[in-house]
Amino acid sequence: MPGENLTRDEAHERAGLIRVDGYEVELDLRSAVRLDEPAFRSVTTVRFGCARPGESTFVDLIAPSVETVTLNGRELDPAEVFDGARITLDDLAATNELTVDARCAYSRTGEGLHRFADPEDGEVYLYTQYEPADSRRVFANFEQPDLKAPFTLTVTAPATWTVLGNGEQEGAAEPVGTDAATWRFVTTEPMSTYITAVVAGPYHVERDEYTREFTDGTRLRVPLGALCRRSLAKHFDADDIFTVTKQGLDFFHDHFDYPYPWGKYDQAFVPEYNIGAMENPGLVTFREEFVFRGKVTQSSYESRANVILHEMAHMWFGDLVTPKWWDDLWLKESFADFMGAFSQVEATRFTGGWITFANRRKAWAYRADQLPSTHPVTADIHDLQDAKLNFDGITYAKGASVLKQLVAYVGRDAFLEGSRRYFKRHAFGNTRLEDLLSVLAETSGRDMAAWSRAWLQTAGVNSLTPEALYDDAHGRIAELAVLQGASEDHPTLRPHRVAIGLYRRGASGALERYARAEADVAGERTVITELAGAERPELILVNDEDLTYCKVRFDETSLDTLRDHLGDLADPMARALVWSALWNLTRDGLLPAREYLGMLLRFAGRESDIGVLQMLHSWAHVALDHYAAPDWRSEGARLVAEGALRELRAAEPGSGHQLAWARFFASVAGSAEDLRLLSGLLDGGSVVDGLDVDQELRWAFLEPLVAEGVAGEAEVAAELARDDTASGKRHQVRCLAARPSAEVKAAAWHDVVETDTLSNALVEATIAGFAQPGQRELLAPYAPRYFEAIADVWASRSIEIGMAVVRGLFPEFQAHPGTLDAADAWLAGHADALAALRRLVAEGRDDLARALRAQECDAQAGA
Repeated sequence: MPGENLTRDEAHERAGLIRVDGYEVELDLRSAVRLDEPAFRSVTTVRFGCARPGESTFVDLIAPSVETVTLNGRELDPAEVFDGARITLDDLAATNELTVDARCAYSRTGEGLHRFADPEDGEVYLYTQYEPADSRRVFANFEQPDLKAPFTLTVTAPATWTVLGNGEQEGAAEPVGTDAATWRFVTTEPMSTYITAVVAGPYHVERDEYTREFTDGTRLRVPLGALCRRSLAKHFDADDIFTVTKQGLDFFHDHFDYPYPWGKYDQAFVPEYNIGAMENPGLVTFREEFVFRGKVTQSSYESRANVILHEMAHMWFGDLVTPKWWDDLWLKESFADFMGAFSQVEATRFTGGWITFANRRKAWAYRADQLPSTHPVTADIHDLQDAKLNFDGITYAKGASVLKQLVAYVGRDAFLEGSRRYFKRHAFGNTRLEDLLSVLAETSGRDMAAWSRAWLQTAGVNSLTPEALYDDAHGRIAELAVLQGASEDHPTLRPHRVAIGLYRRGASGALERYARAEADVAGERTVITELAGAERPELILVNDEDLTYCKVRFDETSLDTLRDHLGDLADPMARALVWSALWNLTRDGLLPAREYLGMLLRFAGRESDIGVLQMLHSWAHVALDHYAAPDWRSEGARLVAEGALRELRAAEPGSGHQLAWARFFASVAGSAEDLRLLSGLLDGGSVVDGLDVDQELRWAFLEPLVAEGVAGEAEVAAELARDDTASGKRHQVRCLAARPSAEVKAAAWHDVVETDTLSNALVEATIAGFAQPGQRELLAPYAPRYFEAIADVWASRSIEIGMAVVRGLFPEFQAHPGTLDAADAWLAGHADALAALRRLVAEGRDDLARALRAQECDAQAGA
């Protein structure tokens, strides 16, 4: 991996020398159907100018071999100019033409051109994934975001395939021999290399069209496409995808005043995808898990809609206007994350999107912002490995939260008008932070430099705590203040625009808001004069309505109220914020895990928002597996399983809540009685009224049976026979690695760490099965082996696989001081390791230290 890196300084120097005029890329993919053929032919012609003729530069290419390199008609010796990652170009002219004929490798890691053979029907599917710098695995180019250029793509592939690029197809495919054809695509508008794309294979395709009439009389027509593998077509709900797509395009046209600039709009759901989705102009790619094979809750549809809209927002934020370098990654990801929720709430049926944002997305941000690797929203990205790891909760969810605060600060109209000016001023160009701030200052009249220093250029999350003094004689508030805190490592106290809500129970018993004030909070203590004299509350909720980004704390009266009446809180947004605040208290070792789990078991059954409920289930796992005191963990597991079964039986038959509780129950089942029930649900001997045990749920029930030793290889094989698909294969691999056997764990470790034969999806599945919280003793020998192996793994694997292994196999279930010491010793002994690898180890170490603090808090509660 180090030889494939590119530093910011190198990119800056090259951008000062080179102007790219255009690419012509020809790919011959006929070899893809021969699975023993590792490579394909790639021929690239790039025309570029040089500001200082006579100087040298390089193009990027990662390929097994280069056949020819021709610069300005001059043949260069590939053996002399190509080092496996770069082609050196000397003695440049003012205008240059370079042609590179190479053999590039098909990928099994989801980076570059990924090849997948469907086990169900044997068909082969291809797709590309490049961000931040993997287009160089497919064609030679200047791989940095600020060297934009138009692209002209030609692909030769099997004649029966569907082949797509960023641009629309130009004419009919031209036959080549008897079984192949060549597709040509129109030249695109200028774009960065990392958002170019190819999708090819016998995909199932559905078509639709979006049209828009503008006030000036012009009309926009956008052809729409939705694709998935043929074997998934029976599950593909393209109509719903098209509905959300059209609603999103209407929303962005209403608010951005810049017509969709990329011609067509295809959305391809592809196998073995490493991320959620990618914003390639005109050809967005998604992980195919968004094609639902079984019954899912409404939260899954909401999540898919959010991702569709997030990627669509990128057509403007990121694709039309692109950051110069990865320092300003937030200029696209934070905006897309914010706009995904914003458009979802205002344009689709998912009107509760801000609740999900407050409860789920911000939880990701709060965790990331308390790691040792936290960074400002505008980060210091030294090289491509730094960039890869900065696709994180800060860049996405904290940045989006900051933008939500910005809208409250400058006003919605000023924010949107600033966006419109930004697009028109920088269309098809590249920007930095100051470019956006300047237009927002114009439209809002606010001091954006001060706001940026506080919110974008400092790290860490503040805590906001209410402090109330009462006039006991009259039962009213004498003074209400908000106290702001910060960590020692990141002491910045920021300006916050917040709403403070006062709640009490009414005649019906519901806990409802009866007073509210919106105010600017700054410094250590801010008095909220608007609420002086209000009747005494039972609950004070700072950051009501979730206007700012902070950790909410409670005064003792409010916390006591929540212990007894959280389920009576009527407003779903308020409940989501309260649950998030309680979770942050638990993570910070201020609320015992057993108390948090007790509140969850008392009140989660009354949670109406299915997305919040599923997040509570996720947090319950972390509390039980990591934050509960070890000597209480088995008792806690019993209580949680009993509570989950109780709620499963009480849930409305056939509802999403019933499905969510069924999945949660399966994931915590541990007693012989629980496991008998799961077995019965699988073989039909037991029934829960209204619960449809479809194929996906069958796998969810089988895994805990395998992990507990109740089922084994034979049962897994039988289940695979029922579901001999790509998804079934992933489930099979995960279940087999979950078996409670030392031999099984050794084989799984070998497959992931010591060999490089598994695809990215099967690496992920093997790790998930290997790392079972109930198998701590079996996993203990692998803690020292982890620290011995990771440097070699990082050096020998692609960064995507390296990240999966280093994160996924960190010995998180060995929560004792010895593991902490081992992590510290590795970090001390590998001071010269690449920063990206050290970051991953430091993050795992920090999670472990947090778990030990939380366990101590929980143990004290049980003393």
